[in-house]
Amino acid sequence: MTSTPPPPESELSEEFRKLGENIKQAAHAAWHSDESQKFKQELRSGLHALEAGLKDVTADLTTGETGQRLRAEVQDFSAKVRSGEVESRVRTDLLAALRSVNATLHKSAQAKPTDDKPGDML
Repeated sequence: MTSTPPPPESELSEEFRKLGENIKQAAHAAWHSDESQKFKQELRSGLHALEAGLKDVTADLTTGETGQRLRAEVQDFSAKVRSGEVESRVRTDLLAALRSVNATLHKSAQAKPTDDKPGDML
């Protein structure tokens, strides 16, 4: 029975570097995913609609139905911003991506390698 020597420190350092790079790429992919881009576009559209509505109210300084409706929409939007809904959605997407990466890495770690080279797992 022969025991395999521990891998050199440089191999461990390299694997940790690769892990960091993979995590960085996963976070980048989550931020730039189609769903994230769609969300950002929806947010831009909402802000443009808000701007257009504010211009309408400024032009029409009445307290009529349009002004009341716009005020309600602005209050609703402000509440969503204050509640952290935007930040929460980005965090949720990033958390999902990190969990997926961690699950994949965990699964890889549990698999029996075909040979005893630790560097071949990734």
